[in-house]
Amino acid sequence: MRTTQQMSITLPKEMAEIVKAKVRAGEYASESEVIRDGLRILQARDRAVESWLIGHVGPVFDALKEDPTRAVAIESVRDRLAAEHNKTR
Repeated sequence: MRTTQQMSITLPKEMAEIVKAKVRAGEYASESEVIRDGLRILQARDRAVESWLIGHVGPVFDALKEDPTRAVAIESVRDRLAAEHNKTR
């Protein structure tokens, strides 16, 4: 049984040139390897975002639902950010 599937894709010329340049430079043996590596990186990013949402955003959201008084008004956030920004000038 075959573990791969041949596909035909269309890329903008700039992206196609990036793929070809990676192969020409010897970073990859084939254009398919460049695309596979890009997809692996995309999967890793998706997993990292999912992990962040589950591990950090979800608990904060749940805590705010339990105790809405913990929320900070947007005006307060803007003021704090502006103050921090002004310190760096």
